Amino acid sequence: MVNTDFAISPSRIRSRRINDTDIVEVVNLLTRGFSAERPRKFWEYVLARLASRQVPPGLPRYGYVMESDGKPVGVILQIYSTVWMGNTLKTRCNGSSWYVEPAYRSYAPLLVSQAFRDRSITVLNVSPAPHTHSMAEIQGYSRYSNGLFLAVPTLGQASDGTSVRIIDGHEKPDSQFEAHEHELLRDHADFGCISLWCVTPERAYPFVFRPRNFKRIMPSAQLVYCRNLDGVVRFARPIGLYLARRARFFVMVDSNGPIEGLVGRYFPDKMPKYFWGPDKPRLGDLAYTETAMFGI
Repeated sequence: MVNTDFAISPSRIRSRRINDTDIVEVVNLLTRGFSAERPRKFWEYVLARLASRQVPPGLPRYGYVMESDGKPVGVILQIYSTVWMGNTLKTRCNGSSWYVEPAYRSYAPLLVSQAFRDRSITVLNVSPAPHTHSMAEIQGYSRYSNGLFLAVPTLGQASDGTSVRIIDGHEKPDSQFEAHEHELLRDHADFGCISLWCVTPERAYPFVFRPRNFKRIMPSAQLVYCRNLDGVVRFARPIGLYLARRARFFVMVDSNGPIEGLVGRYFPDKMPKYFWGPDKPRLGDLAYTETAMFGI
């Protein structure tokens, strides 16, 4: 519930970038805000991970903090990254977890608006709570994924006859591959994801999956990155066998309906995803987001 008491003078409120010296206070805020969901150690891990990664020049490393008389009272985490869209490098921001102390929630828009300052940067909201969907649309976000397809990849269509080998994402394939995708696979393996190549005689195709439990009980893997969803259909069976050996029997894929060629079930309005800005994200690309880095 938003506090509409404006007794606190706006002149005492300001937002600024989070600095290294703010980490303890930021962890304190996030621990209070998400006490029912995440322990303190989780937020310490998140901030440590953000501290160690490369950030596009000139952009915040952690996000923004809101202060009242110099005391932190709100925080929003932001994950900036550069990603390839076709043959072009683009900058995007995953607006991640945010929290404002109850007495200051009237000023929450001051904090949240920091994500929209640069109109050349696309902002992602990939884990909106169900009660915030309408709020996201009021803020100007558009949906690009309406739901989730839960696939059983081992039941995918038979091979088209092409020889396929699966190798670990750290390895360099002996077929054509993109250097930036090799770097992406290595980075995401370090995040705790399952990174792999599907290698054919003509080229290697990159895939990243985040181990998850669908509805908290079904061992699954969430698709984080692929070149396109056609690749998921094409290599479903060998990928499914590879994941099954790691006790992951289902694959969660962002989609806008059933995916032809995959066996499974579509869940409309399950884990929808939003964006704001110039570049509509494609399905099958959650690279360098909170989903990939932290499993959120």
